[in-house]
Amino acid sequence: MPLPHPTRGQASVELVATLPVLGLLVLSMLQAAFAGYAAWSATTAARAGARAAAVGKDPVVAVRRAAPLGGAAARVVRREDAVVVALPIPRVLPVDLGRVTGRAHLEPQR
Repeated sequence: MPLPHPTRGQASVELVATLPVLGLLVLSMLQAAFAGYAAWSATTAARAGARAAAVGKDPVVAVRRAAPLGGAAARVVRREDAVVVALPIPRVLPVDLGRVTGRAHLEPQR
């Protein structure tokens, strides 16, 4: 009768031990991608708001339409001839990462 191997099933135990770490790593990468996309969206929405303000229209409406991510929750501030947009970062992990801002400036058109 062969002797049992003390390492039998070790690979399964190691796999089960590393799965939560791998899952957290994947979710963290997804969270970073959402943060980058939110930053891009804030800048794009700020440009749209600046264009609308330059031609005399309401920049808030333009920002809400242009922000592909979080447009309904966008904070829009007009500072002199610039438009600043703050968008919330979507959450994948149970951590609030705050907001990202975008700023755009466009001279008033005559």
